Amino acid sequence: MGAAAKPTRGNRTITVDFRNEATYFRLLADGKAFVECVLAFVLSLGFQLKHMATCRGGGCLTRHSHYMRVRLGGLTIWRVQCTTCKAVFTVLPHFVLRYRQMRPEVARDALLATHGGLSLELCAVLYQISPMALYRLVCALGHHSMVRVLTRCGLPLPTYVLADEKHSRCLTAKVYLPTIVCGRVIWHLGYTEEASAAAFTQSYGVFQRAAAQQEPSYRVQGVLIDGFDSTAKSMRTLFPRARLGNCLRHAINKLPGKLTAITSSVRKTLRSQFHTLLYRARQRKGLRVFALGQKLRRFADHVATTAGTANGKRVRQWFHDKKAGWYVVLEDPQMPVTSTLLDQAHNTIERKLFAMKGFHHPDGSQQALLNGLALLYNFVPYQRRAQHAGQCGVEVEGGTVPTRDWFLNLQILTSGGFR
Repeated sequence: MGAAAKPTRGNRTITVDFRNEATYFRLLADGKAFVECVLAFVLSLGFQLKHMATCRGGGCLTRHSHYMRVRLGGLTIWRVQCTTCKAVFTVLPHFVLRYRQMRPEVARDALLATHGGLSLELCAVLYQISPMALYRLVCALGHHSMVRVLTRCGLPLPTYVLADEKHSRCLTAKVYLPTIVCGRVIWHLGYTEEASAAAFTQSYGVFQRAAAQQEPSYRVQGVLIDGFDSTAKSMRTLFPRARLGNCLRHAINKLPGKLTAITSSVRKTLRSQFHTLLYRARQRKGLRVFALGQKLRRFADHVATTAGTANGKRVRQWFHDKKAGWYVVLEDPQMPVTSTLLDQAHNTIERKLFAMKGFHHPDGSQQALLNGLALLYNFVPYQRRAQHAGQCGVEVEGGTVPTRDWFLNLQILTSGGFR
């Protein structure tokens, strides 16, 4: 008979901000003051410690034991214990990373440089850490739920989203990255080797289930897609009440591909005229006044006259298949119009994957790496990444720079020691 599965032990590590190292070492000599400081920090964040399931409260924390971190120069780490359920919590000071030998300052600078455009190898040279240690640090961030981290940061769940899947390369295989964004925030970044509706449904379902756990009544009202059939089917399966809109920019860019056996100048002219048609449709207060269907029929007739009957028939059939999604975009003012912000996020992630050889390893943690990169994309503003303009070619935009304790906030928010 097989051995019974060993239950997973809950993480009870508490990352506490002691302001500076001198305060931490001073509190180590006074056990009562140390425990009171830890309790005050936990209560100030409004979190509850992860006690045993049988614990009914009413107890208090007391000193349990301590041990030495040899690789951190003999640093003393304390443990505290609940007097009721006997659960033991490890108190980790803010200047130490859990399971990491590097200091938070080194990790912060390395992650900033990595997300700013530098490769793992170059970051390892600049900050004297191994590329694998930096890769594992990014993957460690990626083991946390994207939805849970963002909602704990105070962001509301999005009601209108952009959904698309971009292809990338893992070794020689073509893979797909199903993504959901709202504005400039990535809410989901998946990984799949197939472009089928079932694979996309499984990937996007991670976001749907995580959002339902945070807010059981959560509903998506609108989703903007590029018209890919597998994406549309997966969205209808996961969000049956959501309205699906087709990206207008994709429509403008795909029109020239519907036209064959004509000169480049005629193709560019028709594309410009179609762009004007959709632009004027967005300026109108109501679609009934604009009569979009009539405008599209007249434009298809114009294509038949200008580029030939075959092209006109092809464009007319394309309008018939896609105009329902265009109507959804134009009718609802809150619906996103184009997927530009999603494409920008994908371009940033794709540049990082090109520089990270860990993604191209067959046994690598692809999903964890992608989640970690997405969290960095969300937490590191573009202005902060622009500090590495001289090293990675990014231009400075704006003058707002976040405070230097952003990594500490990220460490606390993604800590597994609270629930």
